[in-house]
Amino acid sequence: MGIYTKYILPSLINIACGLSSFAKQRKKIIPIATGNVLEIGIGTGLNLPFYENKKVICLTAIDPFEETWKKCTIDTKKLGFNFKFMIASAEELPFDDGRFDTVVVTYSLCTIPDAKKALEEMRRVLKPTGLLLFCEHGIAPEKGVQKVQDFINPIWKEVAGGCNLNRNIPQIIKDSGFKNIKLETIYIPGWKPLSYNYWGTAST
Repeated sequence: MGIYTKYILPSLINIACGLSSFAKQRKKIIPIATGNVLEIGIGTGLNLPFYENKKVICLTAIDPFEETWKKCTIDTKKLGFNFKFMIASAEELPFDDGRFDTVVVTYSLCTIPDAKKALEEMRRVLKPTGLLLFCEHGIAPEKGVQKVQDFINPIWKEVAGGCNLNRNIPQIIKDSGFKNIKLETIYIPGWKPLSYNYWGTAST
């Protein structure tokens, strides 16, 4: 892991993902989480302020990069529910089948190398009555915007820590075996190739 990836990139991602437009998207999803919750790719903890402590019993959060998590400025002891952080890969979750009531993933499916495998793992660790909550960016509906996304994606991945601009998030969720997908979309403020958002829920 080079200096850019270890020290500079986490700060850049934290600034970008902490913008108010992203915060508004997080607020639409995170408060739905209930019970025993798993968050995939917690990063610097930008979702933490939006969990409702009367609904959440325990939040287990994973991320592959400890250096990113160290930039979290929130005191997790004051969240109002139990909190655990683990270094782990989304493609190989270290949990038993059917352990969680809710799995949360926000702005991480774009970066996970094998997003389908990661989603299959999320489905595995969810209870039969469990719920996936997602909020992501990805491929835009207009062909012209798609062409720009496809063109700049190889360069973007290199400078943005593996982030992909052109993943078809709804299709990947469906292909991973999730059902009852409830989906909304919007362009959040910003350059169109970077700002097409999907958010919603899905069941096992």
